[in-house]
Amino acid sequence: MPSRPTRASVKRFVRRQVMRVAYRTDLHRPLDPNLAVYGAYWNRGVACNPAAIHAKAHELAPHIRGLWVVSSRYRDRMPAGVPYVIEGSRPYWRAMATATYLVNNSSFPGGFTKRPGQRYLQTHHGTPLKTMGLDQRAYPALARKADFAKILAHVGQWDFSLSANPHTTEVWDRVYPGPYERLDLGYPRNDVYFTATAEDIAKIRAGLGIAEGQTALLYAPTHRDYREGFLSDLDPERLARELGPEYVLLVRAHYFYGRSAGAAGTVDGRVLDVTAHPRVEELCLAADALIADYSSLTFDYACLDRPVVVHAPDWDAYRGARGTYFDLLSGRPGDTPGPVTTTSGELVEAFRTGEWRSPASAALRTAFRERFCPYDDGHAAERVVRRFFGLPHSGLPHSGLPHFGLPH
Repeated sequence: MPSRPTRASVKRFVRRQVMRVAYRTDLHRPLDPNLAVYGAYWNRGVACNPAAIHAKAHELAPHIRGLWVVSSRYRDRMPAGVPYVIEGSRPYWRAMATATYLVNNSSFPGGFTKRPGQRYLQTHHGTPLKTMGLDQRAYPALARKADFAKILAHVGQWDFSLSANPHTTEVWDRVYPGPYERLDLGYPRNDVYFTATAEDIAKIRAGLGIAEGQTALLYAPTHRDYREGFLSDLDPERLARELGPEYVLLVRAHYFYGRSAGAAGTVDGRVLDVTAHPRVEELCLAADALIADYSSLTFDYACLDRPVVVHAPDWDAYRGARGTYFDLLSGRPGDTPGPVTTTSGELVEAFRTGEWRSPASAALRTAFRERFCPYDDGHAAERVVRRFFGLPHSGLPHSGLPHFGLPH
C-alpha cells in the first residue's frame, strides 16, 4: 500500500505548481535588454568563466545588470554587494523568464523555456581529458547515470559555446552537437594569470601563510567516478616531511566533496587545506609548481609556464572507468606537461633530484602549453564580452601565444 504524502511533501508540490503558473505568466513579459543571469558549478556561487565575464561586463557594459543564481546551501559564499537570486525561488523564475542574456558553465536549475531573443552562452569549465557528453555512452557506469536526451535538449538552448583550444572545440563539436556558434576566444578565468603582478602574488602567498623563500606545491585532485568521497592518492604529511621545511603543500579537495580535504595545519603548518579558498586561480598564482592528476586545472595552470608534475598512480582505473581523449602519461610532447610519477617515492625523487624543473620538463611544458593555451593571453574576457553583448570590436588580437611566466 503506498505511503501517504507528508505535509512537507504536499507543501513542496503546491509550491512547485504555483511557481510554474507564475513562470508561464512571466514568459509573456517583455525581455529586459539590460539583464544578464549568471550561474556556475550548479549554483555554487561566483566562480570560473562566468565570474570573469561578469566582472568584465561590469567594466565595459555597466548598463548590463548582472544577477547570479545560487543554491540556498551556498548563499554564504556570495560576495558582499553582488546581486543574486536563490534557485527555484519566485525571483529566480522571473529572472529566467525576462533576462536577455544567460551565462553558465554548467546548467541552470529546474529547466526553463528559452525565449526568442534570449542569448545563452555556455562557457564550460575546463579542457576535456576525460570523456564528456555523448562520448560517455561507451562507458556503462556513466551511461546509466546520464540522460542523453536531456543533455541534447540543453545543448539545443545554447547560442554560443566557448573554447580555450582547438582540442576542446573538436571535442565539444562531437559530444555536444548543435547549431550554436563556436567561440574560440580563450577562457576568461585564465586572464588573471597574465595580468597579476608580483605584488598581487606576494599578497596572496602571504595571506595563505606561505613564508618567504618557501616553495609552494599545489595538489588539487579531481573527482573519481569509481570512488565515493575524497581520497587522496598521496599522503600530504609524508610528502611534506620528506621534502623538508623549504616546501609547503596546498591541498584542495574537489568541490563535489565539500569544503575540506582534512589536511589542515599539519607538519609544522606546511600542509595547508585550501579547499574552502574562494578562488582556485589565486591558489595557482601562489604555487611554484602543480602536482597534477587528471583535473582540467592542469591545462589552466600551464598558462603560467610553471613546473607541473603528473602524479597518477590510478591512471589505469581512471581511464578504464571514465575514458580519456589522450594518454597523459605517454611522455609525448603535447600530451604530457612534465615528469610523471606513479608512486610516492617517485614523486619525492622528482623534487629532490630537480627533475621537476629540468630542461626536459620545460620542453614538455612548452609543447603542452602551445597545444592547450593558444587562445589565452589575458584578454579573453574582453573578447567574449564584446562578442556576446554586441559591443564594438576593440582591436584586440583574436588570440595568440603571450609572454608566459610571472615573477614571485
